[in-house]
Amino acid sequence: MSLKEYLLDQRYLIIFYITLMAFVTAVVYLDPAVKIWIEDILYMNIGAFFLFFIYLSGSYWTRRKYYRDINALIHSEQNEAIYSLPEPINNGQKLFQQLLIKMYSIQKGQIEQAYAEKKENFEYICSWVHEIKTPISVSTLLIEKNKDGISEDYLSSLDEEIKKIDGLVEQVLYYSRLEDFAHDYFINECDVRMLVNETIKKHAKIFINRNIRIELGMLDITVTSDKKWLLFILDQIVSNSLKYSPQGGLINIFAEKDEKEKSVIIEDNGVGIKAEDIERVFDRGFTGYNGRLFGKSTGMGLYLVKKLARKLGHDVTIESVYGEYTRVIIHFPKLGDYLKV
Repeated sequence: MSLKEYLLDQRYLIIFYITLMAFVTAVVYLDPAVKIWIEDILYMNIGAFFLFFIYLSGSYWTRRKYYRDINALIHSEQNEAIYSLPEPINNGQKLFQQLLIKMYSIQKGQIEQAYAEKKENFEYICSWVHEIKTPISVSTLLIEKNKDGISEDYLSSLDEEIKKIDGLVEQVLYYSRLEDFAHDYFINECDVRMLVNETIKKHAKIFINRNIRIELGMLDITVTSDKKWLLFILDQIVSNSLKYSPQGGLINIFAEKDEKEKSVIIEDNGVGIKAEDIERVFDRGFTGYNGRLFGKSTGMGLYLVKKLARKLGHDVTIESVYGEYTRVIIHFPKLGDYLKV
């Protein structure tokens, strides 16, 4: 800080000092009851100016050092320069320093969060690319083996692999839209039976090829939701049930309702989920014991299901006993309870 800059900062104090001394001098000089010589008034003004000059000089040198240290930090390459700030010399500087550190901490946290999300996105894309290579390779192999004549079995297998590719592409597409969800949804009354039938139709060949039975219970209810997003949620859950259901297994889908909510339940008699994994199945990228055992999971399906359900004002929970069953429940609270979700 230069002397000129300092004097500009102190201009109001200097103006106040000059005004005050002019007022005191005028009062003393013009008061007829006070007998004082001009030399005494001059002496009083010189003394006051000398004391004021000492104050300004001390304040200037103190601030000069403080601002010099600040300027050095501005031009330093230290990553954590903010934590090396010089000691504040007054309460105002102390408050500004605390505000600066708080803002820096918030920004640093946001940057770290953004970096973590970027890393997770990169890992997911790598996992997704690796996952999609398998059905593509299998499809290519099926075509190569059957150039002369394509049998019904091979066509069925090829169709299943293409559906896997379609499912993975759809999954990454919905994942990319997750943050812009507010720009792409339309809430209305959705017929649950119609949505369930549409989901089953999409996976019909897998049901047939693997001899997995489907039982539909009471589904004659309507829910307030977005048809497209809810259809994706149902598709991911049914796809998971098919993935982990045995040959000749059973998937049961039905709805329930009470005073608080409506719910859609998808239950299978597949491998189930281990107790230590049940609390983490909705975490991004978590595959758990089943994912490592079967090697077919990106760990993103249920993550997307949970995120989308919450954005729609619904909720999703899972109940499971390993080796016996898995039950996924989509909760649709009554309109008055949506804020509690």
